[in-house]
Amino acid sequence: MQFLKILFWCLLAFVAAVFTISNWNAVQIQLWGGLIADVNLPLLLFVTFLIGFVPTMLYNHAIRWRLRQRLSTCERELLELRTPRPEPVAFAPAETPVTIAPLGAPTAVPPGVA
Repeated sequence: MQFLKILFWCLLAFVAAVFTISNWNAVQIQLWGGLIADVNLPLLLFVTFLIGFVPTMLYNHAIRWRLRQRLSTCERELLELRTPRPEPVAFAPAETPVTIAPLGAPTAVPPGVA
């Protein structure tokens, strides 16, 4: 499979080289203000290819990065949900000793309550 991939790229480079050599013509491009630029046709085609390819490639990389971030977040949450948590220990409330005042002891009564 690797051989076929290398063969494909070599064939594509050969076709591009033959196209470049056979179409090495100067093309006039009219710019603003009456300016005219003489550009070689292969260079013009390469620049127009890059103008279309680079924004699409950047958009594709941004989408893939965002999806990778979402996937890693979901994987972390899934791992957190799968890990066993320690069982909560239920403590029985300690019984507080109830003290009863002896009958002969005076009790404090707030003023105004009788």
